[in-house]
Amino acid sequence: MFLRTLACTSVLSCAALCVPLQAQQTSAAITNDPAADKANPASMEAVQVPSHGVLLNGLVYVAAGAGPHPVVVLLHGFPGNEKNLDLAQTIRRAGWDVLYFDYRGSWGTPGAFSFAHAMEDTQAAVAYLRDPVVAKKLRAEPKQIVLVGHSMGGLLAAWEGAQDSQIEAVGLISAADMSGNAGAILKKSGSEAGAEKTLAADLAAEGLAPLAGCTPESLAKELLEHAQVWSLPGFAAKLASRPVLIVTSDDGLAASNDALAEGLDKAGDVEVREVHLATDHAYSDKRIELQETVLEGLRHLREE
Repeated sequence: MFLRTLACTSVLSCAALCVPLQAQQTSAAITNDPAADKANPASMEAVQVPSHGVLLNGLVYVAAGAGPHPVVVLLHGFPGNEKNLDLAQTIRRAGWDVLYFDYRGSWGTPGAFSFAHAMEDTQAAVAYLRDPVVAKKLRAEPKQIVLVGHSMGGLLAAWEGAQDSQIEAVGLISAADMSGNAGAILKKSGSEAGAEKTLAADLAAEGLAPLAGCTPESLAKELLEHAQVWSLPGFAAKLASRPVLIVTSDDGLAASNDALAEGLDKAGDVEVREVHLATDHAYSDKRIELQETVLEGLRHLREE
């Protein structure tokens, strides 16, 4: 299970209760390739995941061995410049299959991008892995699916985990409470038009070049319309039956993630691990530590 603890990579009030991750032994999955399995070698499979009439471009990093292997669905952010594929490789070396895919209208996948479509596409990816034919081909265990998402992908992981009680666990890496932020902007602005203008400018600044079928204004309107139902802390009650890993950084997003952790605690979830890494939103200078953090959570799942 994920542990309720806090990895201290900076000075924290709970330092006496914490063990810095850098003091732990680096995982072999980060530093060493596994022994080759000639009968069932590690591989990478290009896949197209069906979702609402569109085929999503994706990759599955298939672990070595006969399996069946537990599976991580790795969800990228908005627009997805940091794809975290170093995580995919490391997780595979640890014995997991990893599915990465691009949402409709993103990075060459056909269709129109929207947040609602990305949520539907995440559901479709899980359904794809549960198809017995697909699971056999990928040597995957469809009853052991974990969602790990970065930024907007963290929001999608929380949303899908809340909808689907069969998801084994959820990992959030700087989950972006995009609709909750939209609600805060609306409250501060005092008018929907003003909030939409501010939010559209913020979204445009993120860079929409990899996205198709949307505008900053259409995305801002969508977030404002769902400010309550897509709020990150609001998923706590439906996630509380599963392990949840919450990783934050110095990117300004920690408050909503902390609020989710508090909600999980109030809802009785005793399988929560909170980790803060002193780095930027892309974890640019903490990539190894991020890998170790995710692996530690996955190891606890296998030890249950």
